[in-house]
Amino acid sequence: MKFYKNLCQRLIGVMILFTSALSATAQINYDSLEISLLTCSPHQEIYSLYGHTAIRCQDKATGEDLVVNYGMFDFNQPYFVLRFVFGLTDYSMGISSFNDFIRAYRYYKSSVTQQQLNLTAHEKASIMQAIAENARPENLVYRYNYFYDNCTTRARDMLTNHLDGEVRYTQPIDSAATFRSMMHSCVEEHPWARFGNDLLLGLQADRPTTRSDQQFLPAHLQNDFSHAVIVSGDSTRQLIKSESVIEPGGIQVVEEEFPVRPSTCAWIILVVTIVIIFLEFILRRNFWIYDLLLMLCCGLAGIVLTLMIFSQHPTVRINLQILLFNPILLFLTYSVVKKSIQKRLHWWWSTWAVLLVLFLIFGVIFQHYAEGMNILALSLLIRYISRAPLFKRLAAFRV
Repeated sequence: MKFYKNLCQRLIGVMILFTSALSATAQINYDSLEISLLTCSPHQEIYSLYGHTAIRCQDKATGEDLVVNYGMFDFNQPYFVLRFVFGLTDYSMGISSFNDFIRAYRYYKSSVTQQQLNLTAHEKASIMQAIAENARPENLVYRYNYFYDNCTTRARDMLTNHLDGEVRYTQPIDSAATFRSMMHSCVEEHPWARFGNDLLLGLQADRPTTRSDQQFLPAHLQNDFSHAVIVSGDSTRQLIKSESVIEPGGIQVVEEEFPVRPSTCAWIILVVTIVIIFLEFILRRNFWIYDLLLMLCCGLAGIVLTLMIFSQHPTVRINLQILLFNPILLFLTYSVVKKSIQKRLHWWWSTWAVLLVLFLIFGVIFQHYAEGMNILALSLLIRYISRAPLFKRLAAFRV
């Protein structure tokens, strides 16, 4: 989604919005005012892979043309990424001129679609008054939530909550769509971005979503608005008066990512595991360093998933991938490796094997895992079997 990285730009935009919107009721001829929903297609910056939504307020009598934007933040805030992951990021409402807004998306070769709303003068006044109230310093900042309270849902609520009637959507929705599946549709060309999302998203990201849930994505809101009506008493009118592409966009170059997919990396780990077991069998050697590396990597990843329990994002709190990436590994690494050097089986291997089996079963029933996680779990199970006493006895009788 489109965000503002520069704090100075944000402050200037906020001041313009505050002074303009606060006096809107006194200066605007609402017959000449047009309010539109702007939907911007994604570009290749990681923060914009899901598109963006904004509100255009155009006074054709005075020539004033502004864009209201709920996606403003300062990327240079201390611990920004950490705060974002834990749901502690504050965003704000701000403004830019329409020309500056379009110029930015033209630079990124993103298209911009305008849906002009079919509003009465009273509804336009209500929306502008709400914007003015939102522009007060005490109301500018809000606690951002990617799925439930973002720049798209804020724009939707600003428009639909100030109409003289009820908005009814006539377009059917995919009732089986989940937050995870909708995110997948946006990052098909970015496997590692998808992997990162899937690693952090937990059980709640795989539940069926409502129409309101699905409107967190700009493209979904745009589609719903196209087929929506305003019902007031016995009268019904279309929500959208006209729809047009005001910036066609262009051909975007997909940024190069790490050339190996996550699943390929997982297959490599599986092959390496089998090769190490084979060498141990043939050479009668004990490659305990490999066990150490596995436990450290899985344990460190487990710390991240454990910390997610305390996140303000409800979709990351319960994550079954913690059965694979378990922070307990870090506390047991010394004792497990010590037993391994002594060619003895630590009790944790059996416990971990049970957790891995549960991990694979739950992945079929409850949660979709990040790409390659099932292959990694299989690698660890094979490694456990190679450590089991029965396998050791068979190895002792080899020719």
